[in-house]
Amino acid sequence: MNIRAHPISCTLARSADIPGAVVLGGAHGSLDVVRSLGRRGIPVAFVTNDHPLPQYSRYALRSFTWAGPEHRDAASALQSLARAHGLERWLLIVGGDAELTLVAQHHEQLSATFRLTSPPWETARWAADKRLTYERAASLGIDAPSSYFPRGRDDILRLDCRFPVILKPTMREARNAFTLAKAWRADDRAALLAYYDAAEALVGAKAIVVQELIQGTGTAQYSYAAVWNRGQPVASLTARRARQFPIDFGYSSTLVETIVRPDVEQAAERFLRSLDYSGPVEIEFKYDAADGRTKILDVNARLWTWSALGAAAGVDFGHVLWRIARGEAVEAARGRPGVRWMHLSRDLVAASQEMMRGTLSVRDYLRTLGGPTTFAAFASDDPMPGLVELPMALTRAAIRRLPLLAGKRFKSKSAA
Repeated sequence: MNIRAHPISCTLARSADIPGAVVLGGAHGSLDVVRSLGRRGIPVAFVTNDHPLPQYSRYALRSFTWAGPEHRDAASALQSLARAHGLERWLLIVGGDAELTLVAQHHEQLSATFRLTSPPWETARWAADKRLTYERAASLGIDAPSSYFPRGRDDILRLDCRFPVILKPTMREARNAFTLAKAWRADDRAALLAYYDAAEALVGAKAIVVQELIQGTGTAQYSYAAVWNRGQPVASLTARRARQFPIDFGYSSTLVETIVRPDVEQAAERFLRSLDYSGPVEIEFKYDAADGRTKILDVNARLWTWSALGAAAGVDFGHVLWRIARGEAVEAARGRPGVRWMHLSRDLVAASQEMMRGTLSVRDYLRTLGGPTTFAAFASDDPMPGLVELPMALTRAAIRRLPLLAGKRFKSKSAA
């Protein structure tokens, strides 16, 4: 186990019941919470086995590298880490999918050591498993894309669908090329079979969903982001994906802006109230121009990449979690529209591609740099994460692209 300490002055949190906060896994969203709490003098420890970005923050008082949430006896290992380093009774905030599953499935065990902010498995499973997500959405009258859950390769051969389609993991527990990419696009049967074979080797035959691809760019994709407590929203906002990377079929947002979108807010609230939800959450939707419906795509019951947009819009999600855990009365608030979050390194690439296509002018791009904008990694009072983020992003992007080459080869052969 590697331990990294930062020589910064940090006063103890005022509550004797919660000495500090542990942020478990994640990257940019976790970095936001580290900064949010650290700036207020709250001690923050970051624990990861994957993305190290938040550990470079001057507000991460301590950082630990451990075996990870997929390791056998991971919950006990996390408790041992807490005992060894004085982190007992600290608030535990989850930043990654595998970490969410670990904490949710061992909720009672871990609650003996930490103050938990994420829901137990009986609630989290409706977000973590897409099969369950779409089942619950249907029961609530919330639209979702047409989805197929094959049991094996024979089901793929017999599948009656319109192309293009996408393949997604039903759950993102393990970290591999398929779960990191979030979705693979197949434009014909040969590519679908190639991608299915690759995905099956990584996650198994029954952990894959084949889904209709809703046409349209990222500008048709919306999100509801919030912190809920006992079935009610405490801090929330709605946002639009203004730009993405890659630009045709983005696996990540590069520019997100807060908007007013009542239909998205109402659908998300209906879903969460049905679960009597508590904790952080981000729900993704996409507008389908083919039938005029806005459809639910994913539910993330943990920190999300652009969590920092909340504080810029007036609802600091990390601090709200802290205040709720302390038992403070927090007045419900909505984030104001017209505020932007930008992942600068990827957005430069995405914007350049749009300019070459003629869909974005230099003037319009420069306009997106004006006004209230917060950045994924850079902060003037905490510059180091911004300096190290670019090489990290390039490396992870390369990892995502490697398995896609097989599908492209199959597509080329079928076209010939």
